[in-house]
Parts: sequence; structure tokens; C-alpha cells
Amino acid sequence: MISVLILAAGQSKRMGRPKMTLAWGQTTVLGHVIRVFRAAGVEDVLIVSGGDRTAVDQIAAECDARTVFNPSYADEAMLSSLQVGLRAMTAKTEATFVALGDQPQILESTVRLLVNEYLRASAPLIVPSYEMRRGHPWLVNRALWTDILRMQTPQTPRDFLHSHARTIVHVVVDTPTVLADLDTPADYLKSGG
Repeated sequence: MISVLILAAGQSKRMGRPKMTLAWGQTTVLGHVIRVFRAAGVEDVLIVSGGDRTAVDQIAAECDARTVFNPSYADEAMLSSLQVGLRAMTAKTEATFVALGDQPQILESTVRLLVNEYLRASAPLIVPSYEMRRGHPWLVNRALWTDILRMQTPQTPRDFLHSHARTIVHVVVDTPTVLADLDTPADYLKSGG
């Protein structure tokens, strides 16, 4: 089974307000990310909450998704949220997407492409690439989770990807959406959310 782990524990400091709850079409930024994965056939959705826990939990409940709280969200970076999420994955999960809660631009077609490549190549690490730049979401097999769980701050998920560069199967995509996220009000306005 392929799951998705959505990182949504940030404090939205650069945005100036909780970005997971910003409007995006008929839903919210986070709600749309969940919908994209579900539309692509990924049923098991786990969201790591932190900075705006109550709102994230509410969006997750409305979308029938699971949540886990990262108690270190204010003190540590993305790595701790990734580790909290991996520890909360179901035993059935063979591989999980690592997705950003503030990346509503991600396309269903990209998710499907990555799943298909994972099934075809049987590679432990599938990463989208646009113009020679790695993006999100990436897909990691359970066999590599221990390597992530052993990491310590100040290491980052990027360090994990660098250390496994020879293992990565890059899937070249023709859309910059794998690189785009919403960090500032300008990003949100430019995205047309």
C-alpha cells in the first residue's frame, strides 16, 4: 500500500497567518492537497500537525484523514515532523509520499506518474524533477525509513536525499508545480489561490 505523509506542522511565520486554512478553490490549501492525492488513488492520508493544530485537525477530519501531532514543531525543522509521521504510519504501508501541506499546486497527474514509476521500477526512492531540480512530493519505500529515523537535527530531508542520490529514480516532469509552495502572501497571490 502507498500512503501519503503531508507535512503541515509549520508556524506560517512568513505568511503571517495560518496557510493551511487559506482558501483554495472550493476548499482550503491543505484540503486541496488531500483531494489531489485521493483523486490519484492514494487512500491513506496522514497529516503531521503542529503550529495550527486545531485547524489542521479539523480539515483532516472533514477529509477523513488521520493526523499526528509533532510536539517539537516550534523547536525543530521539517526533519522532526517527517520522523513523527513515519513512526505513525500503518504496518500495511509499503511506501509513502512525503508531501508539503502548502503545495496545493501539485497535480494529480504528477502523483499518478510517480506511483506508476514506483510500481514499474521497484526503486526505493522516486523523486520528481523539473529543469534538473528535485521537488515534492517524493516517494520513499519503508526499507529506507530507518535511515530517516536515525537522522538528527541539524540534518534535513535534503541531506537524506543527498546521501541516497545513487538510489533515486528521478521522474522528469514538465511542470514547475513540484517546486512551488506557499511561503509568503506574495506566493499565495501569485498562485491564484
